[in-house]
Amino acid sequence: MKKRIVIIDDHPIVRQGFTQLINQEDDLIVVGEAEDAAGAFELIEKLQPDLALIDLSLKNSNGIELIKDLSRIYPDFLMLVISLHEESVYAERSLRAGAKGFIMKAEATENVMTAIRAVLRGDIYLSDSMRNRLLHSITSGGNLRKDKKIEEYLSDRELQVLQAVGRGESTKTIAEDLNLSIKTIETYKSHLKQKLSLKNSTELMQYAVEWYLTNVR
Repeated sequence: MKKRIVIIDDHPIVRQGFTQLINQEDDLIVVGEAEDAAGAFELIEKLQPDLALIDLSLKNSNGIELIKDLSRIYPDFLMLVISLHEESVYAERSLRAGAKGFIMKAEATENVMTAIRAVLRGDIYLSDSMRNRLLHSITSGGNLRKDKKIEEYLSDRELQVLQAVGRGESTKTIAEDLNLSIKTIETYKSHLKQKLSLKNSTELMQYAVEWYLTNVR
């Protein structure tokens, strides 16, 4: 029987492209698509697929939080992240959330079938460079390296706030998007300034925009 896959991505053209690519395979078939977390939950509950391909930037929702929620409700469900986000920042974070692999969209067309089949047979899929990086971290005792990016010290929520600031969103908009209070967002911003050694909100904005343009867009 063909392994059944759902695609969770907020871009219809991306979903269509991956659907066509996967459906060419004799042993795989796409059985559904969704653009946000609510749609993903409905789809997975109804169809009970073998695997979900999940982007980290979804409509009105966040992929990392979706993966955490799905892992909590469906502990054995297989998820593979396919994203534009920088692998060095988000791969380990995605695995901690509950995904079984991470592949960047820039290389996905060439390697997506390899990644899908690896996850379906119970393996963890990462690029060779990312796998070597994680192995190096483990074998060195997990010590922080001097060249480790500062955003890797941030919590998932702090990273979400940093990304939103980089997009130019106001505190009110960020609070609404994350379903948090304005006071809570301000607290996260204070944590960011402290962790990033930034003096004020202007420096935080400048850092966030530069980080966003480098790692997300």
